[in-house]
Amino acid sequence: MGKRGPMPKHLISEKWTPNLAYAIGLLATDGCLSPPGHLINLTSKDREQLENFSRCIGISLKIGSKSSGFPGKRILRVQFKNVLFYSFLTSIGLTPAKSKTIGELKVPKKYFFDFLRGVFDGDGSTYSYWDKRWKASFMFYVCFASASPKFIYWLQDTIQKQLHVAGHISSAEGHSTSQLKYAKQEGFKVLRKMYYSPKVVCLSRKRLKIMKMLDIVGERLEL
Repeated sequence: MGKRGPMPKHLISEKWTPNLAYAIGLLATDGCLSPPGHLINLTSKDREQLENFSRCIGISLKIGSKSSGFPGKRILRVQFKNVLFYSFLTSIGLTPAKSKTIGELKVPKKYFFDFLRGVFDGDGSTYSYWDKRWKASFMFYVCFASASPKFIYWLQDTIQKQLHVAGHISSAEGHSTSQLKYAKQEGFKVLRKMYYSPKVVCLSRKRLKIMKMLDIVGERLEL
């Protein structure tokens, strides 16, 4: 019999936890899988985002950088190779070149809003404004963006089943990205489920923006 090569190492636990679900949310938005070498890559402009990811998967990753596509600008990234974790990611629905093809992911219901918080920190946003048509009317929106309609509709359907909020999907003319938006009370319900504890892992600049926005309407989260 020929000599066997080394067995793949279990660097990362595949047991579902809030932290693992959050990390997968980041990979679903800002991550990339590369078949040669089973490479897993995550990019971000926020160093904290990459530090959070490293902490959530339980391994120390060196933060490097690469060209952003704009002259003189670079973007931060972490990357590593692991056959077993790569196989786990593909088994739940993540694939190479996923940006326009990603669809439903096999995320346990118990950890869906931890996953959604990762999606929000990756490709989500909030914005607010005073509606001049109505006196003292302050509007705010919670948004999730994706170039894959299948992914956006899956998010909307899953959130609706759990929270009974509809949201609405829109896309700007000439753009391939769609946005799932939740306004005011619907948005507050989504935020309350994502930020259910002050100890959840999240991107602090987005959390701070949410806190300032909700202060205006007198709402509070576990932030």
